[in-house]
Amino acid sequence: MSTGKRAGSRRGAPQPRRLNKAALLLGAAVTLCVVAWGYLVYAAIDFGTAARGGSSQAWTFMALACLGAIACLFVGMLLVARIMRVLGITAPPPSDDAPPRPVGGKRAAR
Repeated sequence: MSTGKRAGSRRGAPQPRRLNKAALLLGAAVTLCVVAWGYLVYAAIDFGTAARGGSSQAWTFMALACLGAIACLFVGMLLVARIMRVLGITAPPPSDDAPPRPVGGKRAAR
């Protein structure tokens, strides 16, 4: 090993990776929403087939399955956005407390 002013590594020991429990929980919730969405779409198709066959009550069940599928997909998309924020892929929106930026940049501020 050499000695001197620049000898050795300037980097510290790498930090141990930790399990991001919030992202894991959100990922499980997204998976649950997608599975529920798929089941509800399948059920809506099945109820639609029965409704075309003459069952009047199947129309109600088909409408409820469609609404449930829409809700599951919407919640799943919201959870994906939350995962992206937890993982640091996206930044939170700017707060209202921040001072407004001048329009026009440095040159216009003179």
